[in-house]
Amino acid sequence: MKNTKTKMLCEAAIFIAMAEILSLIKLYEFPNGGSVTLEMLPIVLFAARYGCGWGAGAGLVYGAITYLIGNKFSIDWTTIICDYFLAFVALGFGAGLLSRRKWSVYYGTLIGGVLRFLVHYLIGVFVWGVYMPDEFFGMTMTSPWFYSLLYNGSYMLPSIILCVVVFALLYKPLKKYFTSADLLAA
Repeated sequence: MKNTKTKMLCEAAIFIAMAEILSLIKLYEFPNGGSVTLEMLPIVLFAARYGCGWGAGAGLVYGAITYLIGNKFSIDWTTIICDYFLAFVALGFGAGLLSRRKWSVYYGTLIGGVLRFLVHYLIGVFVWGVYMPDEFFGMTMTSPWFYSLLYNGSYMLPSIILCVVVFALLYKPLKKYFTSADLLAA
């Protein structure tokens, strides 16, 4: 039992570090935060292997580290708590809901990604909406609900799709890790 927890904590540390490294490789970054990256990949994989409780914990640690050492953008404590801590807890929790199944990484990416999007979306409406520009993507902005949907959806949807594609490309060679077969055999 002790050996299993030690292995899991070491794996969590490695996956959190990998997520932090992947967050630095940005395909596109918006001026007020949010970028298209693969940072969700390791958190989703960890949660798909160990479940929603451990996934939420890994998400919390990743969110804290990202905010503390990253070059991130926030305006007050609510944006720090929601955009970093709560968003990645939601990612890890959602990604672990259907853990240790054949398609866990895909379901986890979709469920966790949508939950993370919802956190960003709601904080975008209630806090960032005050800073809504008059025009975004060539459209006149009159509603913080629509603005937050456009803003957060324009980086979260590509990030979710990118993670699913990478998991699909790596599924065959890493299947035993994606389905947790290596853990179940031990």
